[in-house]
Amino acid sequence: MHDHVHHRRGSGHLRPLVWGLVITFAFAMVEAVGGWLSGSLALLGDAGHMATDSLALALGAVAALLAQRPADRELSFGWGRAEVLAAIVNAVFMLLIIAGITYAAINRLRDPQPVQGGVVMVIAAIGLLVNVLVAWALHRGEQTLNIRGALLHVMGDLLGSVAALVAGAVIYFTGWTPIDPLLSLLICILILISSLRLLRDAVDVLMERVPRELSLPVVGETMAAVEGVRSVHDLHIWRLDSSTISLSAHIVVDDLQAWPGVLERLRETLIKRFAIEHITLQPEPIQLTVIG
Repeated sequence: MHDHVHHRRGSGHLRPLVWGLVITFAFAMVEAVGGWLSGSLALLGDAGHMATDSLALALGAVAALLAQRPADRELSFGWGRAEVLAAIVNAVFMLLIIAGITYAAINRLRDPQPVQGGVVMVIAAIGLLVNVLVAWALHRGEQTLNIRGALLHVMGDLLGSVAALVAGAVIYFTGWTPIDPLLSLLICILILISSLRLLRDAVDVLMERVPRELSLPVVGETMAAVEGVRSVHDLHIWRLDSSTISLSAHIVVDDLQAWPGVLERLRETLIKRFAIEHITLQPEPIQLTVIG
């Protein structure tokens, strides 16, 4: 006998992704032209970030649409992990961008190029406002891995705009051009940390790892302490998608007739203590062994 308690959350959040896509792609073109005219690597790098952000946001929007589709005969858990796959693609893509910008920055340090600081400052300031707007729109929604992946790209752009703005000001007032590639390298390091963290979290979901904020022994001990429960075994906890934690277990009870009340107490405990709402529990009677 199995008892299931399922509370599936919706996770589309399509509108902020679409708005972010339109705004980001439009300004990426502006920055690309400005970076080419001014000779700024930081500005060109930021334009590259924004162009790839457009792809990331488009990928996120498609994944969000898929995640809204109901379960079917082939995908009995639904399409929620499409957002996790999108997050992995975005994280890997961001690592490739970091590698490319790092290579270009090192070459620029070896062979400095003239940069028009004034043009860089103006375009970077506008880019900063655009990125703040898009980041705000994404941050307002539920922080699924998909949204986090898109937000990672946008935050990379935001930091890139800050770097370009600072580099433009330094070059405009002092003429010291190495600040441009140096700040680009600094931003790459900051984005690398976030990219690796996102990739780790997405892989955790695919590997069905126990969520990092939970402890399997602690959850098991808490369940075993519920009135009417003799013991808990075959306990498994994993993320079904980026927003839903699932749990399954076998529950040994003194009296199967009392199972409905025990189930309700377990359900309330798991929801209140650990925010676990996708629950599958199997009751088992105490096995008595008679030695003859």
